[in-house]
This record gives sequence, C-alpha cells and structure tokens, in this order.
Amino acid sequence: MEVINALGRRKTAVARVYVSPGAGNITVNGRPMEVYFPSELLQFVVKQPLSLTDNLGNYNIKVNLDGGGIKGQAEALRLGIARALCKIDPEAFRPALKANGFLTRDSREVERKKPGQPGARRRFQFSKR
Repeated sequence: MEVINALGRRKTAVARVYVSPGAGNITVNGRPMEVYFPSELLQFVVKQPLSLTDNLGNYNIKVNLDGGGIKGQAEALRLGIARALCKIDPEAFRPALKANGFLTRDSREVERKKPGQPGARRRFQFSKR
C-alpha cells in the first residue's frame, strides 16, 4: 500500500494527513503527538477513529497542522484520519466512522465582527438621554 493522504478542517485549522503502514507512530509537525498535544483528552480525540476501527498500531501517520487553536487542530486531525481510513478500506471502516460522526465536517465558524459595534452580536449600551 502506498501513502494515503487526506484533508481535515475545523474552524480555521487545516490538517494534511499522510497515512502509511507501520508501527502506529503519529507525528505532528515533526514532533510526536504526545509532545504536540500534551493533554490526554486531545490525544484521545485524535485517536478516536483508529481505536474505533481497531487500527491503533497498524499505521504510521504524518500530519502537517496549520491555523486555529489546539482543540480545533485536534478535531481537524480526527477528521483527516477518518477520511484517510475511508480511502484505505471503505467497505470495512466507513459505516462505523459515519455512525459515530467522524466523517462530518463541523461547519461552525466564528461570526465576523460588524462595523460600528464591539463584537459580532454585542451592541454598545443604549442611552435614552
């Protein structure tokens, strides 16, 4: 099997994922995943598609992450890994990943700030006199 690549996005974070057969190493921007995502919760989020499909030690994953915050990057990486697994074996992995919502791109973005007010929805205090 050659290297499979996929793209995952969340908010303003973009994850370019390259999956190849190997020992289960996950490298993010040239660093091990445990160093890049020190939080156990974010490591769990990243590994969810792999643990769901019983592939935790089967593939080496190299990731280029850009933009967004740490949580958005972790969720973008989860989507990228899920899409790559679907490219590897659609019949086996797609139903389980789709049922758990890992193939759906979360389309929520930050609403832009409007002119003449302090935030997206916030208005300056009204003064009658």
